[in-house]
Formats: sequence, C-alpha cells, structure tokens
Amino acid sequence: MCLAVPGKVLDIEDRDGTRMATVDFGGVLKEVCLEYLPDLRVGEYAIVHVGFALQRLDEESAQRTLRLFENLGMLEEEFGDPWAAAAATPEVGR
Repeated sequence: MCLAVPGKVLDIEDRDGTRMATVDFGGVLKEVCLEYLPDLRVGEYAIVHVGFALQRLDEESAQRTLRLFENLGMLEEEFGDPWAAAAATPEVGR
C-alpha cells in the first residue's frame, strides 16, 4: 500500500533548480520534492505521497494522523522498521 503521510519539514535546499526537503515522518527521515508546494517552510507539515509534498497540513492534524497510522502499524508497513534496517546494515570498516 502507498499512503499519503504527513511529515514535518526539517530543512530545505535547492538541488539543481528543484526545491527539496528533509521531512520527518514520526522518526523516519526522507527526502521530499517541494515543487507542488513552493512556499512550504521549515517547521511546517505537509501530506507527502511518493516523494512529493502535496498539501500543507496543520500540526495538530499531522500529529493525530501520524499517531493513528502508528497505532495501526501503517507507518512500519509504509517505511519499514528503521531499527531493524539499521541493525541489518553492516558497519563500515568491518
């Protein structure tokens, strides 16, 4: 399943003429394209689908939705378990 998930913009940068952001989805960080929301700012929330920010969202609605998705296990289904992924990654220099 591919969800549209709310996330908080942590930083914004221009990459080859494209506005990109690091977005926090309840502890999972992903790179997101901001071309559909060019006026989105650091600290704001947006609904993101397949790597594109599609709609601005207020913090209360975003937090409520993230809690609901987490309780239903949908965040892990969408993003995987970040702790398991980190544990499975071999350490550099070994």
